[in-house]
Amino acid sequence: MTRCNVIRISLATCFLSLALLSGGCAITTSATLSEVPPMHTIEEFKDQRFAEVYDPWEGFNRSIYRFNYYFDSYVFLPVVQGYEEITPVFVQDRVSGFYNNLSEIRNLSNSLFQLKGKESLTTLGRFVTNSTIGIGGLFDPATRFGLDRHVQDFGKTLGYWGAGSGPYLVLPLFGPSSVRDTSGLAVDTGITYGIYTAAAPFSGTGHSFEISTGVTSLEAVDMRHRQSFRYFESGYPFEYYMVRFFYHQKRELESARNPDAPSE
Repeated sequence: MTRCNVIRISLATCFLSLALLSGGCAITTSATLSEVPPMHTIEEFKDQRFAEVYDPWEGFNRSIYRFNYYFDSYVFLPVVQGYEEITPVFVQDRVSGFYNNLSEIRNLSNSLFQLKGKESLTTLGRFVTNSTIGIGGLFDPATRFGLDRHVQDFGKTLGYWGAGSGPYLVLPLFGPSSVRDTSGLAVDTGITYGIYTAAAPFSGTGHSFEISTGVTSLEAVDMRHRQSFRYFESGYPFEYYMVRFFYHQKRELESARNPDAPSE
C-alpha cells in the first residue's frame, strides 16, 4: 500500500463516518455547544501533583482537546452508537477479537525489540493459536490455554530503553499522547502497513482499496466502542489536567523497566 493510499484510506474513514451520521445511524447526543464546561487554568491547581506533567504546548493541546470533544460528540460517538444498536453483542465481541488478534503483530514486534524472549514466544503462540483454532481471532482459545496477552507498542519500547516521554501532546482524534508516544505510533503504523503491503491480502479481489477502507473504518469504530471514556463527563472542573496526569503516570509505569523482574 502506497503512502497515497494510506492517506486516501484515512480520508475515506472520515467520509464514511460522516456518511453514516447523515444516513440515519446518528443518535442525538445531549451535549450542545453551550454545555461544554470551562477549562480551568493551571494556576488554579499549581500546587497539585497533576500539575507536574511537562506541557509547554498547553494552549494548542487544550484546543485539540476541545476539537476531539466536538468530533466525538457529533460524529464519532453517533456512528459508534449506531454500530452498537444494529450489531448483536456476540458479533461485536467477534469483531473485537479479530482486531485484537491483528494487534498481536505489533505486540510481538515490540516484545522482540525489548528482548523479552518468553513474552515474545507467548505472543507468537497466541497469534498462531487464535489465527487457526480461533478462526482468525474471532475466538480466543489462547487465553484458555494459559497464553496471556501482553499489550506492547513502540512508545513503550522507547521508554523501556530509557527515552523520556518528552512534552505532553494531545493528538487530533487519537487523544492524549506525548512526543515519545507519537513517535512510537508512527513507527508502529509504518511496521503495520509494511507488513500489510507485503502480505497484500486483498490484492486479488479487484476491490483492494474499498475492502481496506472498510476494514480500517470498522477498526476505528471498534476501538472507540471499547473505550468507556467520554469527554467532559467526569464531573471534574479540571478534567484536562486529570486526564493529562493519569495518562502520563500510566505510560511511565507501563514503559519503565522493572529491576526486580526475573531475566528471561
